[in-house]
Amino acid sequence: MTTATGKVVKAFGNLLQVKFEGDVRQGEVAFVNIDETKLKAEIIEIVGDEVKIQVFEDTRGIQLGTPVEFTGDLLEAELGPGLLRAIFDGLQNPLEKVAEHSGCFLPRGIYMPAIDRQTQWDYVPVAKTGDVLDRGDTLGTTMEGRFEHLIMVPFSFFGRLTLTWVAAPGCYTVEQVIAKGVDEKGKEYALTMLQKWPIKMALSQGEKISPTKMMDTGMRILDTQMPVLKGGTFCTPGPFGAGKTVLQHHLSKYSSVDIVVLCACGERAGEVVEVLREFPELTDPHTHEPLIHRTSIICNTSSMPVAARESSIYLGMTIAEYYRQMGLDVLLLADSTSRWAQALREMSGRLEEIPGEEAFPAYLASRIAAFYERAGVLSLQDGRQGSITLCGAVSPAGGNFEEPVTQATLSVVGAFCGLSRSRSDARRYPAVDPLISWSKYVGTVAKQIEKRISNWGEMVERAAYFLQAGNEIGKRMEVVGEEGISLEDMMIHLKAELYDFCYLQQNAFDPVDSYSPLHRQIPLFTLINEIFVTEFAFPNRDTTREFFLNLQGKIKTLNSLEFEGGEYEAVLGQIREMMNSAKLTMSLNGR
Repeated sequence: MTTATGKVVKAFGNLLQVKFEGDVRQGEVAFVNIDETKLKAEIIEIVGDEVKIQVFEDTRGIQLGTPVEFTGDLLEAELGPGLLRAIFDGLQNPLEKVAEHSGCFLPRGIYMPAIDRQTQWDYVPVAKTGDVLDRGDTLGTTMEGRFEHLIMVPFSFFGRLTLTWVAAPGCYTVEQVIAKGVDEKGKEYALTMLQKWPIKMALSQGEKISPTKMMDTGMRILDTQMPVLKGGTFCTPGPFGAGKTVLQHHLSKYSSVDIVVLCACGERAGEVVEVLREFPELTDPHTHEPLIHRTSIICNTSSMPVAARESSIYLGMTIAEYYRQMGLDVLLLADSTSRWAQALREMSGRLEEIPGEEAFPAYLASRIAAFYERAGVLSLQDGRQGSITLCGAVSPAGGNFEEPVTQATLSVVGAFCGLSRSRSDARRYPAVDPLISWSKYVGTVAKQIEKRISNWGEMVERAAYFLQAGNEIGKRMEVVGEEGISLEDMMIHLKAELYDFCYLQQNAFDPVDSYSPLHRQIPLFTLINEIFVTEFAFPNRDTTREFFLNLQGKIKTLNSLEFEGGEYEAVLGQIREMMNSAKLTMSLNGR
């Protein structure tokens, strides 16, 4: 229902200044009418009887006096069964249906319901007539794939709702009434499976608690050196071509979470198309079902309107928050927050705001912090816990980690997995640089793993020490050569290289080594630490180098074998024999 109307008085790209009559509010949705086409927009500033709106579509054809209608509603997301397996744009239009309607080239001004209105869902009521419920309480359930999708009292309802009627079990569409109730004032409400929520407001009905559980990724460098907790936050900055997209593919496939929300914000269309083609073909290793069955994709490519990038990021977070309210663990992959920040910079410039560093708006850091704060673990009213783990990909220009978006992100995240162009060029996968990366969750994860092995935290610290020491010795060797360092220093360097090549790197094309679960990582990391603490003694540098190269080859072979199989145990025995032989050489040389 239209609450106010107006006319365009100024235009600057997708920023329009509109003189209005009636009542409007910040963040309200408006439609700009051009002939038969309506372009969606949002109010971003109100000054007297004029508002400034950002239009989410191409603004060609807008003239002085073009009529504008205000809806009275904020920019909202539709929430309900049917969000999984779906591909949306930044305004939650289902792209597959839009393509069926309009062809491959999507015209502007086409808006469709995000959730299909014809699909029927098997609904099982949980609440009974006479029950008194709050927002977020469960009315009933339906199965969305393998997930029990909770139908909840709308989060937009505040107060106490007494149910007066409950639908019988059966098949219903999302718009059919499944319950009725009255509030404390006697006002009656009809409830459906569909609800809406403003995307720029945090959806959080419960108590925020500190994350404590590790999110296994099957990637050794992350699980060991830079671990992440369910409900934690981390970022993956890196230059173009360093492997951010490949890393996110791995996380979406192997991470120990229930739901994955993939938000492509301003990414190149070629990369997004690759994701859309691959995901339906990939198999979830945890459930052996197609990966798309537990995935929701928000697709806003660099060729789409820039203004829609802002809404796409918040839309992905709102969908993730909705599933968190069901007690599920959600992984939100935002790629990339740099292009979201660029959209903020563009609009800030058109608003003629005082710029901050590199022309980004002065409020950039607070916007980034507010976004990351929406992640976390939520303790729900029924005792369950849900979590959102947020991974933000950052694309700093030229790989410069000192630029504002990276620095603002680093100040709020719990882990930093910096991607290195030099490691990527050297074909090291993953290209996460362990010398610059860090995690605040190491201590929490160590306490969990130490229930299986007592000195995990100590071993992680030892590995970090060898990496740092080995890197410093390597830099000295570049200047003075091998002959300019002691044999002991050379051995430290070779041990660090062995750890890097055999443990921190994985073969993405190997069906075994591409995914290394925690129960496999623990014995391998223990073996690496045994190598660290063993004081080998060799007669010369050539013998030392040859030994460690052979040892690298054996451990690489071990990584590609089925865990604890016959071949695995045989190769492990050969490695032990090599180490014992080297220790025997040491004892003979010591006589």
